[in-house]
Amino acid sequence: MFSGIEFAHPGFFWLFVIIPAMVGWYIWREQKLYGSLSVSAVKGFALPVKSKLPKFRHLSIILRSLAIAALIVALARPQSSLSWQNSTTEGIDIMIASDISGSMLAEDFQPNRLEAGKNIAIDFIKNRPDDRIGLVIFSGESFTQCPLTIDHDVLINLYADVKYGMIDDGTAIGMGLATAVNRLKESEAKSKMIILLTDGSNNMGSIPPLTAAEIAKDFGIRVYTVGIGTHGFAPYPVQTPFGVQYQKIPVDVDEGTLTKIANTTGGKYFRATDNQTLKNIYDQIDKLEKAKIDVTQFHKKTELFLPFALIALFLLSLEFILKNTWLRGALT
Repeated sequence: MFSGIEFAHPGFFWLFVIIPAMVGWYIWREQKLYGSLSVSAVKGFALPVKSKLPKFRHLSIILRSLAIAALIVALARPQSSLSWQNSTTEGIDIMIASDISGSMLAEDFQPNRLEAGKNIAIDFIKNRPDDRIGLVIFSGESFTQCPLTIDHDVLINLYADVKYGMIDDGTAIGMGLATAVNRLKESEAKSKMIILLTDGSNNMGSIPPLTAAEIAKDFGIRVYTVGIGTHGFAPYPVQTPFGVQYQKIPVDVDEGTLTKIANTTGGKYFRATDNQTLKNIYDQIDKLEKAKIDVTQFHKKTELFLPFALIALFLLSLEFILKNTWLRGALT
């Protein structure tokens, strides 16, 4: 009955102790007013015609108790509480710049660096539904695979189609970073960032990585750099007339340059040596870059005491009328 109802003055419920006290006093008074007669035989007495009216003499106390209960509820001021909220989400604009050079086919990650980077980044995208995210790929040159979008299904499909050989081989880190910056420079988001993933050192392109980092800094873009690759040597598949053979190739991540890029832009450098550490890195970035959500609460209350007050008035009036008319004979 009281689901979704609040009471402005619940302290008035203590008045319910009046009802058992009043009923107890009524019972005590009844015992004092109406005595009992004991006789040895009743045969000498004429049996009067039975009347049902005396059975209703207690109706008065019942009506009065219900009236007081309704009055107490009215005094407690029941109110219906309707609440709702408006949420304003301030997302983050994110560009992922992913290296797809030939060395990304090394299998120190499962199934290889390129596929591991794609799969873990896609999971990261799925966990950021309120952000606009885009994708830049680079090797010997760079281009935008997907501009900033909130339609993550499209982005994920385009990311899944990325493979080695889409562009000339090489590692143009500066070009990849500059292309990502170009996609973010016109953004009006309060927070803008780039996740740059590579397994090598810059050996191609017309823009040095640190120059691209300075440009990112000027546009207020943070860059999180991720060096991907184990330490030492990694197995690399090579196609031969006798099938796929594996060679050990040195892992050459330019950690110095990646660290400077991150520090210049206010970001952070990470080193991923296997699938799990790469996943942990994306989890850390996810925690570092949280969207701002403003929630405004609204409440509306409606007074509901009047129906209970009217019920109390009706019951008291009914008791008064019955007591002075129909129940008069029962009460005397």
